[in-house]
Amino acid sequence: MNADEAALRAYYDRDEERDRLNDGRGQLEFIRTTEILMRRLPPPPAVVADIGGGPGRYALWLASLGYQVEHRDLMPLHVSRLQADAAGLPGIRTAVGDARELDLPDASVDAVLLLGPLYHLTQEAERIGAIREAARILRPGGPLFAVAISRWAFRIDGIIGVRIYRKHPVTLGVIDEAERTGVFPPVYEGGFTSYSHRPAILDGARALERVPELAGFGPHLLATAIR
Repeated sequence: MNADEAALRAYYDRDEERDRLNDGRGQLEFIRTTEILMRRLPPPPAVVADIGGGPGRYALWLASLGYQVEHRDLMPLHVSRLQADAAGLPGIRTAVGDARELDLPDASVDAVLLLGPLYHLTQEAERIGAIREAARILRPGGPLFAVAISRWAFRIDGIIGVRIYRKHPVTLGVIDEAERTGVFPPVYEGGFTSYSHRPAILDGARALERVPELAGFGPHLLATAIR
């Protein structure tokens, strides 16, 4: 395990992700994401692979609609949280798994969600590998949903929005290089390295999705592809 992976595990072991989508901006993110997913998801009881699905917020939502869900996440804590939350709920299978090397058979699912892995993989070859694995397990004609973080999210949210530099002055020293390369280093203890994307070809929020130049104002960007 390298330093970046160790920092990532330490961050998620704080167990803050479980409630992130339940209120405030997280709830808005969840509602907007589910709206977009429902445009292309096949009807239940289709099989959906939720890869890098965290503690299972989307897996639980999918199962409640009648989908069969194959949930995989790199963090054992997230898998155990979902196992507890899904007790007695049919339709969810979960296990520890890596988006770059999945344990699922070829063409075995009807849709794939990659709502987390891509911004944790700072190497292009690893991001491509995760997308190839998602395509491998996806049946022909099935949708793949992939989320990226906008290259400009840290400046808009962190610098302009919450003025993170007041508490962590180092942010002002790394922002220009981070926007040039897309790799954002930890700027405080307990943070992790992440990768961000340019949003020119990705959907923005509902009001902006037909204006590519403005799509970067949304911190999360969701792209849909059909195999």
